Order: sequence, then C-alpha cells, then structure tokens
Amino acid sequence: MAKILIVEDEKSINMLIRKSLELVGHQCVSVFDGVSVGEVVKTADFDLILLDVMLPGIDGFQVAQQLPKAIPIIFLTARDAIEDKVYGLNLGADDYIVKPFDLLELQARVEAILRRTQKGDLDFQLAGVVVSLASRLVWFNNEIVDFTHQEFNLIEALIKNRNIAMSRERLLEIAWGFDYVGETRTVDVHIHTIRKKLEWENVIKTVYKMGYRLEVAK
Repeated sequence: MAKILIVEDEKSINMLIRKSLELVGHQCVSVFDGVSVGEVVKTADFDLILLDVMLPGIDGFQVAQQLPKAIPIIFLTARDAIEDKVYGLNLGADDYIVKPFDLLELQARVEAILRRTQKGDLDFQLAGVVVSLASRLVWFNNEIVDFTHQEFNLIEALIKNRNIAMSRERLLEIAWGFDYVGETRTVDVHIHTIRKKLEWENVIKTVYKMGYRLEVAK
C-alpha cells in the first residue's frame, strides 16, 4: 500500500486519521507542525500528504509551496470559504476536504488519488485469492472466478475498507451508488455468494446488528 504523511497539529485527529489509514494497510508518518515537514519529506518518499491548513509555525498553504510538485496533496481544514478552496487547489493540491469529515469519505478520496497516480496496490491477495482492482478479475487457487459487476463492486468496497466494520447501508452506498433504492437484504445475498465462491466464510466476518468486515491480519 501507500506511504502517507499526515500533517495535523491536533494530536487526537492526527492519530485517528493514522489509525484509520493503517487499518486498511497504508504506512503512515505523523507530523504536528508545518516547520518539520520539509525535513521529514527529505528522509522518505511519500505517495501522498494529508496537510492541515491551520498549523503552528507556517500554515499548510505555505508548506505546500515548498513541497516537491510530484507529491499529491489533500488539504484538510476547517476553512470552508470558497476562496480558500480555490486558492488551495490552485497551489496544486489534488483535493480539499473540510472538517469535520467522515473517515470513510477520507479513505475513499485517498484511494481515488492513489489509483489515479498508480501509487496504491492494484492487486489484493488473501487465502488463495487474488483480486485485480485494475482489471476487475478474481482468481481462486489460480483459477478465474466468475464475478458479476455488482459482486466485484462489493468485494472492492470490502477490500478498500478492510478491517473496518461496514454497515449494510454504507456498503449499499459504495457498491450500488448513493441513489440506489433497495433493501439491505441485497447486501446479505451478495455476501453469501462471495463467501461461497471464495471459501471466505471466516474471512468476511458478520458484525452483529451492523454489517460486515473483511478481516485481514496486519
């Protein structure tokens, strides 16, 4: 997975973001002020930087101007004025997320940028299963498994949010689309099919009264 630098001065928020991203397999480094960013970037190659705007020392906009242009940036900030968003994007940022934000939304935006820059993993492997996110193909014990479009959307959602409990409603939103009108029972039926095809009865865990979690050893 990707190596991500989190620049956020509020320690609780920084750690919450870090834990969320590490749960799905990313490697994260935390920094709590703008002054330290330049030195940290020199010590490692980062695939993405999550950058708060309101930082002690120098603000995120100033930090962004000093960073290598090749590193994608997502601004995280409570400043929601349109002029701030435009300014941040004109600095070359790939995205601008206003606080407070949903961690699953943040993960989705992170994955979108990593996919666009081809920095994230394009293949997922577990228990004899290989899932190619790029070609949308699934293999089990070296044989291609026939997956419908919707089954693949669902397994992709679970993979990208692995080790996170996902409600049926959230899985419907991600895999079927925000405008989908239907019962959450649909998710149960598709999960049953995926478990059977991949022998993942003990991999896709049922979360009582909520939904499902794809369990992967860290």
